[in-house]
Amino acid sequence: MKLSILMPVYNEEERVADAVKQALDVNYPTEIELVIVDDGSRDRTAEILGGMHDERVRVFIHPRNKGKGAAIRTAVESATGDYMVILDADLEYDPQDIPKLLEPVLDGRATVVYGNRTFGSHSSFSFWYVMGNKAVTTAANMLFNCYLGDLETCFKLMPIELYRSLHIKSAGFGMEAEVTGKLLRNRHRPYEVPISYRARTREEGKKITWKDGVEALWILSRERVRKPNQPARAR
Repeated sequence: MKLSILMPVYNEEERVADAVKQALDVNYPTEIELVIVDDGSRDRTAEILGGMHDERVRVFIHPRNKGKGAAIRTAVESATGDYMVILDADLEYDPQDIPKLLEPVLDGRATVVYGNRTFGSHSSFSFWYVMGNKAVTTAANMLFNCYLGDLETCFKLMPIELYRSLHIKSAGFGMEAEVTGKLLRNRHRPYEVPISYRARTREEGKKITWKDGVEALWILSRERVRKPNQPARAR
């Protein structure tokens, strides 16, 4: 199996080099590729990425900022792996956790795997950020009669053809809710594994806001009333 690690990047000149190095230094149980999309950065991000030379890395450039969902769309179109997982370049997630997401797939227990974050005083930058995440996740659980622990997690691992079949339209952070809503609507229940997490602050570049939470609730409600567009799967 080949895993495509998809990394959307926007104005991360201080972190992108470390993010790439950390991703490549992991001892993966499968072949990997790292597909990076610079989403119209206005700092030195593109220059830093241009200086990287590793056969596992491919870089694509958006001439202007389009949003995380659009960056992932470009990465998915170009990826050559069997499975995919998203890894942001902000150093909030530890790529050393990715092999843990692969375990239930490799031993046949799951097809879709989410990384479930544990929030604490050292791992979340505000009370309202955590409450907003819990509210969106609770809404999904109520709408789809399931029990997810963390809908907004970046670590969503699944077959790349499954992601393509979802036809994700959201250009920004709404893609997280759209992916989960469409998976649940088509009876794909994510398998969850615990992961580590450290949220950065606004001063450090945290980009998501309360408006993204409102959008997520709207997207989940929209997906709930639509009919499934593909047959149910066992996992």
